[in-house]
Amino acid sequence: MEKTLRFALFGNIYQHKKANSVQKLLTELEMHKATILIDAQFYEFLTQDLLINVPYSQLIKDNDFQADVAISMGGDGTFLEVARRVGDKQIPILGINTGRLGFLADFSPEDIPYAIDQIYAKGLRTEERSVLQLSYSEGEPADYPFALNEVAVLKRDNSSMISIRVDIDGEYLTTYQADGLIINTPTGSTGYALSVGGPVIHPDSKTIGLVPVAPHSLNVRPFTLSDDKEITLTVESRNHNFLVAVDGRSEKCQEGIKLSIRRAPYLIKVLKRSNGSFFHTLRDKMMWGTDVRI
Repeated sequence: MEKTLRFALFGNIYQHKKANSVQKLLTELEMHKATILIDAQFYEFLTQDLLINVPYSQLIKDNDFQADVAISMGGDGTFLEVARRVGDKQIPILGINTGRLGFLADFSPEDIPYAIDQIYAKGLRTEERSVLQLSYSEGEPADYPFALNEVAVLKRDNSSMISIRVDIDGEYLTTYQADGLIINTPTGSTGYALSVGGPVIHPDSKTIGLVPVAPHSLNVRPFTLSDDKEITLTVESRNHNFLVAVDGRSEKCQEGIKLSIRRAPYLIKVLKRSNGSFFHTLRDKMMWGTDVRI
């Protein structure tokens, strides 16, 4: 007899063209007699905006839930939000990409029957992704202090560049004069950090990247270090404040506060195809090695 599994379903509430994909997923879960939990906001979107008849489900109104698998329907932004909701629960996340590129959410809507069948057959591979933890010398971050992708320190609006002093385990590294600095995990190396010239980092490398944003010096380059280090940032700004963005969720900070960034005490589990690999994803998503003349 097939085991009854609990699926926690989350999704992008701004994609109105994915009704068929959601219906396909719900049908597959019903066929397997799964227990379905749905994020309350996503449930409202499905029933009121997409007019989908959702089977009986438990609503998730906060982060107090338990499941065997969490499903993210959207792009990588939705996946980051699901990772935030899952936190340290060790629930593996299946990403169904209804967005654009999708490095984390790499199953397509056409793969839904295959993906659900493979979950029950235990045929998917689980990747463990490191997470960063942010703390302040004064007070606590206003929002969730953990980042699957990156912690970014940025200047505000059209203000002048900021100065970011970096210490590694208490030893001075350098002071960046730049529009900002991105501290990223290997997972985040294909996100914001990549768009400003950072290196692609393999997920298993146990490293952290430091990538300056528009540095005001030609001899400043991205830097990679092992993830057992603690990074301390001290920021100076002409208008005495700056932005701190944790996986895109930003808040204003006052000059004088020191930021400490270290590896978090838990990992995020990501479900992948058993025959897939990070290198295949690079070739597929970024078209590495493709000859544009052909």
